[in-house]
Amino acid sequence: MNEIKFIDLFAGIGGVRIALENQEFKCVFSSEINDACIKTYERNFGEKPFGDITKINEKEIPNHNILAGGFPCQAFSSAGLQKGFDDTRGTLFFEILRIAKEKNPEVLLLENVKNLKYHNKKRTLDTMIKHLEELGYFVKWEILNAKDFGVPQNRERIIIVASKKKPFDFSKINKTQKNVKIKDILDEEHQDMKFLEPSEYILIDDNHIKTQSSGLIFVGYRDKPIRINGARPNTEHLSRVHKQCNRIYSSEGTHPTLSSSEIGGRYHIYHNGKVRKLTLNECFKLMGFPDSFKKNGSNGESYRQIGNSVAIPMIQAVAEQIKEQLF
Repeated sequence: MNEIKFIDLFAGIGGVRIALENQEFKCVFSSEINDACIKTYERNFGEKPFGDITKINEKEIPNHNILAGGFPCQAFSSAGLQKGFDDTRGTLFFEILRIAKEKNPEVLLLENVKNLKYHNKKRTLDTMIKHLEELGYFVKWEILNAKDFGVPQNRERIIIVASKKKPFDFSKINKTQKNVKIKDILDEEHQDMKFLEPSEYILIDDNHIKTQSSGLIFVGYRDKPIRINGARPNTEHLSRVHKQCNRIYSSEGTHPTLSSSEIGGRYHIYHNGKVRKLTLNECFKLMGFPDSFKKNGSNGESYRQIGNSVAIPMIQAVAEQIKEQLF
């Protein structure tokens, strides 16, 4: 086959595009509704994505081989209200169906949060699969974790591959054997690093430190005031130990999932005897973005953008097998 063309829907800042272009696929159309993301995307790719996908005539979208889209996940996320198809953002999946029905691409590559697998007693995912099958696609899905693809972040996402040709085989995806740790992606010390004073945190005893199956190593917590109101008897102290933004993880392990809701970074890390948050640049590294990627906007906006993006090496590994198996 000649040039493999794709469209980049719900494009964000272009993580999926980078992954697919690294496999020599050509982007012929992109769509994103967020103004800040549009500016970042345009700065990096030299083209401005089309806006609201619901207002785009599917007949005017260029022909393509692959429809790629990390469609909005808030409607299915365990961190949200989980309204699913009752949420406007959830219905954006049907925009994908609308375009696929008209343009008939050979492959759909879709990404979403892990919780989509369980949402509404698994009926939501079943409904999506049923609609794709009605359009003539073989549909396969898998939960993949970014930490298996060379980035030190425990980030699980559901990947759906729908193909006209034959079912996609996820078992052939090449996972990285190297166990990458947070310390492997850290920058040299500079002014953007914000350290905590020793009086501001508590480290737990070495005998109680364990490496979790996710690769996370919990080593302490910020010494914040104990929350009394609403706490059950004898559990008051847990509010500062278990509240996510207070947690401290060792740089010898992996980092928790970056979130778009924490615009100042998420957790603190313990590295070389000091505690600090990751810098913005290090957060982009946790997603596998190249050093050449141009950030845009305030730091808070950039944290939000990277938290909403995708782990590039993971998507690239899937794209590699799409190319191998389906083209």
